[in-house]
Amino acid sequence: MSSYKRLRELDFLRGLAILLVLIRHSKIWYPFQNMGWIGVDLFFVLSGFLVSGLIFKEYQKYGSVDVKRFLIRRGFKIYPMFYLTALPYLALIYLKEGSIDYLALLGDLTFFQNYVSDWAYLYSAGWSLAVEEHFYFGLAFALHFFHSTSTFKQSTQSQKWFDYVVKTILYTFIISFLLRVLSNYFYPDMSAKNFSMTHLRIDSLLSGVLLSYLYYFKKEKLEQFYFKNRKMLFIVAFLGLVWTPFFNPVPSFFVKTFGFTFLYISFSIILMSFLYEKRINENLDRYFSKRIVNIMSEIGLASYSIYVIHLLVNKLMPTLYTAIGVEIHNIFNVFIFNTISVLLGIFLTKYIENYFLKKRNQYFPSRSVIEKSNNKI
Repeated sequence: MSSYKRLRELDFLRGLAILLVLIRHSKIWYPFQNMGWIGVDLFFVLSGFLVSGLIFKEYQKYGSVDVKRFLIRRGFKIYPMFYLTALPYLALIYLKEGSIDYLALLGDLTFFQNYVSDWAYLYSAGWSLAVEEHFYFGLAFALHFFHSTSTFKQSTQSQKWFDYVVKTILYTFIISFLLRVLSNYFYPDMSAKNFSMTHLRIDSLLSGVLLSYLYYFKKEKLEQFYFKNRKMLFIVAFLGLVWTPFFNPVPSFFVKTFGFTFLYISFSIILMSFLYEKRINENLDRYFSKRIVNIMSEIGLASYSIYVIHLLVNKLMPTLYTAIGVEIHNIFNVFIFNTISVLLGIFLTKYIENYFLKKRNQYFPSRSVIEKSNNKI
């Protein structure tokens, strides 16, 4: 068994996801740049698994979910960094355009940018933050509703493989897919919104929720399924990813319908393997070296800060080059952009994000911490 206390292997996956995003926004060889967009889909699956896992573990331990505390704690994680970094993006827009679109800005500040704007107003990558924010609220209230019903309680104890929760998520997969097909067919000119609107992308996050539910409530059955079908699952995951370098995702009907489905299936399989392979950390060290895996995991730990700041770096670099009067070869420009984005994201995580997380834990500790404190009294 691994001796790592943190889920180092999942931080590694997050590191891979943010590097893919950085590649997407770098001027680099077309196939690499073209497939970088799948980093967001990997984030979606990971977020669905990890965030719902917090709720499922709380439900297992207490038989209920403190929705208010969950949302407040997520807010401390998301909002401070988002609103602080929004200021320099807004300043750049004002300096460039001389005015501000207040309706579009309101859409960003309330996390409805993927409906109000094509992608987002402050920076294009902001659309995915809206999807995740909608997911947090939807998941919290859905589970708050479900856990109070006898059907949900029975489903968590059921020995049946396809129980109530699994069926609900599978139906949502079908509905989301059909909505994608209809939206892309009847409104092909809405290429950005067809790529970014929450109701067309929520199934990627729910795939992580489905895996999390099975992992926490049907763990042995899921493990048996994985090892019994491991070779076939790896083939499916490979086929679900191998096409990604060859499609420009935004105008592609295939990508925005079947492609999103193939991706969350593939990433769910990969995540499943990271959960059940007993020597996953040792294997990662052997294939990539321990040092590289540690670096990737550190990058993954800072992935949110890197995500919200990297396009600001991308926007400022040409101005910096002009100011100092130098021309940088594209290869060096990509290296500098990615390096600054990663280092700045790690800095922000360490000194800004962690500061607010400490305040969160001070004023809104998790239920387990409260329970331990009460037991000491």
